Amino acid sequence: MTFKRANALKGTVTVPGDKSISHRAIMLGAISEGTTQVTNFLQGADCLSTISCFTKLGIEIENKGEEVLIHGKGLHGLHKPACVLDTGNSGTTTRLIAGILAGQTFTTELNGDASIQSRPMKRIMEPLASMGAKIESLRGNGCAPLKIEGTALHGIHYISKIASAQVKSCILLAGLYADSPTSVTEPYLSRNHSELMLKHFGASVTGEGTTARILPEPVLYGQKIRVPGDISSAAYFIAAGLIIPGSEILIKNVGVNPTRDGILRVVKDMGADITLLNENRESGEPVADLLVRHSVLHGTTIGGALIPTLIDELPVIAALACFANGTTVIQDAQELKVKESNRIDVMVENLRAMGARITGTEDGMIIEGGHPLHGAVIDSRLDHRIAMTFAVTALAADGETTIQDADCVRISYPGFYEDLYQLTKA
Repeated sequence: MTFKRANALKGTVTVPGDKSISHRAIMLGAISEGTTQVTNFLQGADCLSTISCFTKLGIEIENKGEEVLIHGKGLHGLHKPACVLDTGNSGTTTRLIAGILAGQTFTTELNGDASIQSRPMKRIMEPLASMGAKIESLRGNGCAPLKIEGTALHGIHYISKIASAQVKSCILLAGLYADSPTSVTEPYLSRNHSELMLKHFGASVTGEGTTARILPEPVLYGQKIRVPGDISSAAYFIAAGLIIPGSEILIKNVGVNPTRDGILRVVKDMGADITLLNENRESGEPVADLLVRHSVLHGTTIGGALIPTLIDELPVIAALACFANGTTVIQDAQELKVKESNRIDVMVENLRAMGARITGTEDGMIIEGGHPLHGAVIDSRLDHRIAMTFAVTALAADGETTIQDADCVRISYPGFYEDLYQLTKA
């Protein structure tokens, strides 16, 4: 797919439902009593993988597009699947469902695509094993495919080496099936969608500092969930509005959970003209409209506790930094290496191809902004966030940019290119 420099972007865009929340709504709806109604569900490939897995576990799920109905069977209502559960490209599906399957009375195998088969699963295998779970990497490399033999679980207090919502959520979900309370302490607080939604469904979850704690064997009840727009998807329009002269974009109904809003804090620190309007709450999550205008930006340093709040947005932030005056430093972001691609290497390689002055480090990147970019051939590495990042970057660069395997955006935002195109025509 080919892109060229654009004139001012103007108009309104509504981004799809939050991917993290959509996954969790299916999972908790499945193990709750009664029916859960989910609106604004993300119809991306990752979330459809979660629906597919729970259907194979015996849950009736009606996917009507804008509305999804999950007919839950309670905490112990899942059935042994007749085949391997295919999680596709979804790390969230793989890691979170493992916590639920660990407490069942049957054996399951989990597998996914080539990317999933290379992503680290020891980070969930070790805490689950300490709870008594029987979980095995079938190739002995700490990656999928995984074999999980359901068994009785014990409550633990796990000290996590990394701030990861997927690790935390896996342990808390396993804690639903344990014989005593389970808690997780992180070095920094990761996104808390699981804790908020578990409470919404009736679980007893508490948080203090960077520790989350859950009591076992609750009765969960089906709920109505309105999924807010995904701030990770909104990030590309935030960047486009800031770097393309004359732009003004209104992004509607975006989730602004403080454990996810790091990109808003970063761009404001860089001098962005961005305003939150119509702030409210939906299904326990804070939501707002974002008004973004073109801005003169300056470099900044990003690291520490801020990283878990914007880990998925770091590729587009790195691209944004190329258009800021001065130097931007991204540090403490080793987790970028084990996403759908090694996002440090991929961003450095592709931004350099466009003329950026960028250096990769062991835990991030150093970007010297203010130097014009030009078109190039971009290898997306089948990573949706890389493809969307360079679609936006190309609109502010000279010449023509071609993105290979650009359709990988279907993972999280199937209509991304259409929404971006509409803003160029306003």
